[in-house]
Amino acid sequence: MNSEPTTLLQGTLDLLILKSLVAGERQGLGISRRIQQITGGTFSVKPGSLFPALHRMEEQGWISSFWGDSENNRRAKYYLLTKPGLKQLQVETKRWGRVSWAIAQALGAS
Repeated sequence: MNSEPTTLLQGTLDLLILKSLVAGERQGLGISRRIQQITGGTFSVKPGSLFPALHRMEEQGWISSFWGDSENNRRAKYYLLTKPGLKQLQVETKRWGRVSWAIAQALGAS
């Protein structure tokens, strides 16, 4: 994979955040790092995009949060995937499957 960061397509950030939380709770920086990891370095999410999305997703009930101590004993906010968030991840995954199939079809057309 190309390790050069790419701009996120509209709608992908929610999907990637939800996916990054499947394995368990993470703080904001951990979510950003996980997204970079699972996309092979293709997507790098900056705090100015990440935290407003996390706030919005928490308001929608897709994630919840709590305050805890980080690895270096600093106070940090941790985020968790909720049951509605898991359902939304399934919806987003199906939607992106359809979008990627359609794009592949269009690129393969003569």
